[in-house]
Amino acid sequence: MPILSRRPARFWTAALTTALALGAAGPASAADVNNAKNAGFESGLSNWTCSASSGTTVSSPVHGGSAALKATPAGQDNAKCVQTVAVKPNATYTLSAWVQGGYAYLGATGTGTTDVSTWTPDTASWKQLTTTFTTGASTTSVTVYTHGWYGQAAYLADDVSVYGPDGGGGTDPAPTVPAAPAGLAVSGTSSSSVSLSWNAVSGATGYHVYRNGTKITAVTGTSATVTGLAASTSYSFQVTAVNSAGESVKSGAVTGTTTASPGDGGSALPKHAVTGYWQNFNNGATVQKLSAVQSQYDIIAVAFADATTTPGAVTFTLDSAGLGGYTVDQFKADIKAKQAAGKKVVVSVGGQNGTVSVSDPTSAANFANSVYALMQTYGFDGVDIDLENGLNATYMSQALRSLSAKAGPGLILTMAPQTIDMQSTSNAYFQTALNVKDILTVVNMQYYNSGSMLGCDGKVYSQGSVDFLTALACIQLEGGLSPSQVGLGLPASTSGAGSGYVSPSVVNNALDCLTKGTGCGSFKPSKTYPDLRGAMTWSTNWDAAAGNAWSNTVGPHVHGLP
Repeated sequence: MPILSRRPARFWTAALTTALALGAAGPASAADVNNAKNAGFESGLSNWTCSASSGTTVSSPVHGGSAALKATPAGQDNAKCVQTVAVKPNATYTLSAWVQGGYAYLGATGTGTTDVSTWTPDTASWKQLTTTFTTGASTTSVTVYTHGWYGQAAYLADDVSVYGPDGGGGTDPAPTVPAAPAGLAVSGTSSSSVSLSWNAVSGATGYHVYRNGTKITAVTGTSATVTGLAASTSYSFQVTAVNSAGESVKSGAVTGTTTASPGDGGSALPKHAVTGYWQNFNNGATVQKLSAVQSQYDIIAVAFADATTTPGAVTFTLDSAGLGGYTVDQFKADIKAKQAAGKKVVVSVGGQNGTVSVSDPTSAANFANSVYALMQTYGFDGVDIDLENGLNATYMSQALRSLSAKAGPGLILTMAPQTIDMQSTSNAYFQTALNVKDILTVVNMQYYNSGSMLGCDGKVYSQGSVDFLTALACIQLEGGLSPSQVGLGLPASTSGAGSGYVSPSVVNNALDCLTKGTGCGSFKPSKTYPDLRGAMTWSTNWDAAAGNAWSNTVGPHVHGLP
């Protein structure tokens, strides 16, 4: 993967011109309007043209209304979307848009004076880009555009505005102060957090959340989770709606009470833990009962739950025939025995062939309800998210919070994304992990079956080396996850993955590099992370087939970390 220049030199000239234009811009008049048509993409791509069919509209995430633009760069195309906007000559206009995701640019050409542009690198949340231009003496239209950057992730854009004198084509008048949100309710609690939801307000571009009368956060959607709270404590919450015209009055208040501190839930997990996937099928690896899983494993992920015909819902069926007559009663008893020995057993959802889709409120509720039912039926401690075919950050986060509210503070929540899923905080998997950080146990990224990837230093690293492990882990460690929420996922043997196997000693070197600053390759992290959670392998079965060489080497090393 080539290293991209942060910005061509000509951009800085445009940026300087933009800054000068901003300083010279005069105030808007009372008759000013938004001259962009279909500014919020509520009518699809009407009035917009995107290069190489790179653009589409999506219903989530959106900044306002019910739709947003999603444009994906590919090859030599930078996903440029344009609209010709009618304007008045010799007039000043403010051009703005809200963007999210990969690199995003906003600009105007054909102004008759100085064309302008502005940009931002990738961002995990909505960010407003703004610039100003003045039209020439004979200018009656300008072309406004958004675009991404070559080889980068897709970007989102919403609520585009070309605000100034009416050029004859404007359809969006200046906004008015929105109404107060209705329907504020507590949707979930933990020992340190309260989750809230409320109804959308027409014309609002965001919401402010208040705790005991003090503003504590601002969000763009209709839900928020307030963290850092004391256990067994009641708090009063209110919400306001905001847009460029101002802030609404506060909503009616609701009371949220945190749960008691966890007893033997997540706190019973060792500071440094080893995770292993147990195969509920026979693919040539050693067939195991849970009771035969090596004692070095602290978290055992049962692979896999299966999708049902109900959207979002999952089920689990023990492969008794494939596992030599292993009965459901034996399986349940083995789960209890592992738990009695201090281990955690979770059900894993997804895998290479997983087809579970959580893409709306209904499927999110179905997912939470069905996973919780499996926890009650089999005694699972939680769930592992191993969806290798994509996920929706908004609704998967919603589903996991709903599950947490049902299961309580002892829920074990693990994830196993692919390397590409964690290259940027704008990726859906990374967003999901950050969205549920307060209830997340560990992310064990799969450092295998991967091509070359960027490290946190911007350099390209190839799989199969200590640098690949440490430089990519650094992205998560510096991207918002706690060190205790980061683990290194590797195959237990060469048979456990198509590529990316490294010897257990390399895994141990990477763990030492990240926690103690020793054993590093050419990449050396700027600081150490002594609280790093540990390591994961696919699978306990392939480990057993190789004489448990992986767990016998990595397990004691993990448990001996500082």
